[in-house]
Amino acid sequence: MAVEGPPSREWGRADWVAHADTLLGAAMRHASPGGGRILFPGAEGGYGRDVDGLEGFARTLLLAGFRIAGERGLGVDEVIAFVRRGITTGVDPSAPDRWVRPDEHGQAKVEAASIALVLDLTRPWVWQALDPVTRQRAIDWFAPVVGDDTYPRTNWVWFRIVVETFLRSVGGPWSADDIAADLACHDSFVREGGWLSDGEERSYDHYVGWALHVYPVLWSRMSGAADLAGGRTTGDIARLDRFLDDALALVGGDGSPLIQGRSLIYRFAAAAVFWIGVIAETPSHSAGRLRHAAEKIVRHFAERGAPDADGLLTMGWHGEWRALAQSYSGPGSPYWAVKGLMGIMLPADHPVWSAPREPVPVETGDVLRAVTSPGWIVSGTADDGIVRVINHGTDHSAPGAVSTDSPLYARIGYSTATAPLLDARAWLEPLEQSVVLRDAAGRITHRSGMHLLGVRVDDGPSCRVGVASAVWDAHGIEPQQTTHAHGSGFSGAARSAGRLRVDSLVRGSLEIRLIRVTDIAAGVGGLRLRVGGWPVAGSDPRVRVSGGTAEVASEGLTSGVRSLSGGTAQVVRREDASPLGASALVPVVEVDALVDDVVAVAVELRGAGAPVRTEVMVTFEADDVAITWPDGCRSRTALLPLTAHS
Repeated sequence: MAVEGPPSREWGRADWVAHADTLLGAAMRHASPGGGRILFPGAEGGYGRDVDGLEGFARTLLLAGFRIAGERGLGVDEVIAFVRRGITTGVDPSAPDRWVRPDEHGQAKVEAASIALVLDLTRPWVWQALDPVTRQRAIDWFAPVVGDDTYPRTNWVWFRIVVETFLRSVGGPWSADDIAADLACHDSFVREGGWLSDGEERSYDHYVGWALHVYPVLWSRMSGAADLAGGRTTGDIARLDRFLDDALALVGGDGSPLIQGRSLIYRFAAAAVFWIGVIAETPSHSAGRLRHAAEKIVRHFAERGAPDADGLLTMGWHGEWRALAQSYSGPGSPYWAVKGLMGIMLPADHPVWSAPREPVPVETGDVLRAVTSPGWIVSGTADDGIVRVINHGTDHSAPGAVSTDSPLYARIGYSTATAPLLDARAWLEPLEQSVVLRDAAGRITHRSGMHLLGVRVDDGPSCRVGVASAVWDAHGIEPQQTTHAHGSGFSGAARSAGRLRVDSLVRGSLEIRLIRVTDIAAGVGGLRLRVGGWPVAGSDPRVRVSGGTAEVASEGLTSGVRSLSGGTAQVVRREDASPLGASALVPVVEVDALVDDVVAVAVELRGAGAPVRTEVMVTFEADDVAITWPDGCRSRTALLPLTAHS
């Protein structure tokens, strides 16, 4: 995991274009006879082949549009012809490979936004070259979005804004009320520190970057958008500028983005927020640093099999792993990844291509920062390049809600080097990066709906320590069956087992997890407290268990847990549960669940095959906790009263 040796040769614009052409050329080979759909190989998606074909074309179209715009229409005749032909066929109601309309299937509303963006971006070379009949058919195809109030109140509001802005620019129908309502909805998502939540719930993930920050900037550049923006773009860019402080700190030393949240099969779409920072000319971040961050992410995947040998993006992370996709995803879904290549829309004479490369934060030193809105402590370590997030505020739910924990959102820890377990069992029984109560029958509790108490970084005289705290009702769930899994946990009949409080004290690669059972539900007995550490996936794992300590090492990673409060430890194995390897192993410890006892567990993830360093000393004095860390540094942290239950 460590970044070793001299830095690799930096990509120039020609390298970016070559990478884009590899993806674009491979995709074009899978176009339908009329060119209106692209049907990638693979199993049919959850919405059927007709939707798959539209999705494949529209998402590939984004890359084609970037390519055309970046060359100002010169030397890309084949791409222009492909786009014109596909649009002409797609809007022809009699064509066998026509596009599914927005009033026929909701997914078409998503794809319509990509098509509208590209038609605006490439207006001189595509839209203006279409015959009048095709232009009117395109307007008619987009038109059902006007007045359609069935759009989810999430990042989807931008799909209607973009389409109606384009329709307005070409004399089609549009609604000022629709756009005003959607902009107001977007503004309701705004949170502290430049963050936005993808809807009313605590939905913090890559959509903050590749959707909620990208679309406002791209929209502001559309024809006629300035008339509709009413001066709001300055505020949008200021929020983006602030968000980039955190986004840059979340890029791993090896270029991996944080493996957290839904739609991870979009992979290097995570680079889009850095390109949009360049396009928006954010004042606090140099073009060279933003370009370098984008390059690190795109090359992370390019060097690990995405795209594959045929130039295609499969449903997976590095290689194909279908379980990573949402149930509705089709073989064209991964192509939203091309948002991470939007830099090629900037021509060769744009200053970003000559700006000197500047490193991301974890390349220059350790990172420790509190991110208030999602309730995260971010800890990156320069020696192995791993960025970790300790999470006590994000669950794709709402405070007090009751559901199973989504492994994509509700775990205590996520990183750039490990993936949450995502087999069927993971949605029902939290294991890795969890604190649960387990009864005598083996039933496991969940923490969705937890209440964040706070996140901060304490600058002590010798140690900086990140502090995050939460309380929750530890509830069991009998989940209801669901047709489509969109990333949230499952609802169902709930039963409370007790109430838990967890305080995480974080320094470098090590977390001291303080756990208190503040209440046990009436009639519930025989409970054990189980604490799970970081999951490690790969081949030939090495396992060590001794008393209250468990450690597992594989693929240059070492994960360990050590109870400082007695109990027993083990390593739990799950097969085919991780996109990073066939087997995943999680060190866990268990202790008796006793009301008001404070259980301390050291949890660590280290790279470069180094042994974990869980030998620490923890002492309590009133509501302060004193820690002697493995390097001898001593910290003293004042917590919210340990007797507080909410």
